[in-house]
This record gives sequence, C-alpha cells and structure tokens, in this order.
Amino acid sequence: MGFRQGAVLASCSFFLGVLFICFFVDYRILHQPLTDDIIEDGFQFYATFFNAPPAIKALLHGFIGVGILGLVAKLHAWSDSAVLFDGSSLAAYVFAVAVYLSVTIPSLRTIVTPAEVVARADRIEAMRVLAAGNTIMMVVLGAILVLQGGQEYARRLELKELASAEKAGKDKLSAPVDTSAKDKKE
Repeated sequence: MGFRQGAVLASCSFFLGVLFICFFVDYRILHQPLTDDIIEDGFQFYATFFNAPPAIKALLHGFIGVGILGLVAKLHAWSDSAVLFDGSSLAAYVFAVAVYLSVTIPSLRTIVTPAEVVARADRIEAMRVLAAGNTIMMVVLGAILVLQGGQEYARRLELKELASAEKAGKDKLSAPVDTSAKDKKE
C-alpha cells in the first residue's frame, strides 16, 4: 500500500468514524418514535457539532481535500485498475462531498441557527434530513473502502498469476528436450 492509497483509506475511515458518532443520534431520529428527549438530544448534539472550534472544521475540510487528492493521484496512473476502481471511488467520493455540501451544511444551519420564520417542526425535519444524509454518506464511504479493498485484491491476484505464468515459462525453457523421438521418425 502506497501513500496515495493510504490517503484515501485514512480520509474515508476518518469520516466513517465521525459519521458513526453521529449515527448514535441519527439512529434514534430515523428509526424510533420521536420524543421530546430524542429531539432535544439531537438539537444539543448537532449544536455542539456545528459550534466546534475552527481548527476542528479545518481538520474535517482538510481531510476532504486529502481524500480527493489521493484518489486523483491514484487515477493519474490510468491503468485498467485505476480507471475501474479509483474512477468509481472518485465518483462516489464526489457524491459524498456533494451530499455534505448540499444536505449537511444547510441542515446544520437550520437546526442550530434558525431564521425567525423557521418553526420547530422545520428544525425537526431538517434534523431528519441530516440524519438520512449522514446515513447515505456512510454507505458511500463504505463502498469506497470496498472498492479500494477490491483493487488491492485484484492487484495481488494479478501478481500471483504473473508469477505462476513466469514460473511455468521458466520450467518449460529449462526442461530437457527429448530428441530420441525425433531421431526415430527420421
């Protein structure tokens, strides 16, 4: 595993960890009857998440860049493996970033800093949309990890096949040639 694949795996794993922490709240919002306790826990959790220090937000956004740079660098090799696995991973990663930018950030703003015209029901709906978006991002990032694992498996399988073919070729060349059958025909 090289630095480029390490960058991809690190960024995906980091965001899966962050989203897994959010999933403790998201699961209750999506799959349990909404009670005032669940709603208040969600508001409190996402307010803390949204009001994190700028260094935390810079770290999150920096890891987004590391993942994209790692995938683009891997795709730059332009082999069949890179096109299939890394191209698909890049498309999935861009989709996850698009969900983050179009769902997560606006929903967090609605939940934490609502406008005067936003009712409590709108904040609750924004929290449910945010939970669904987080779940979608978890699935997409998990798919990227599966694609990267598949690429590594295919690479190792290819090296194993090449080694066995090379060994068979050497064995064939180094095998003694039986000339007695040839002499008998003549």
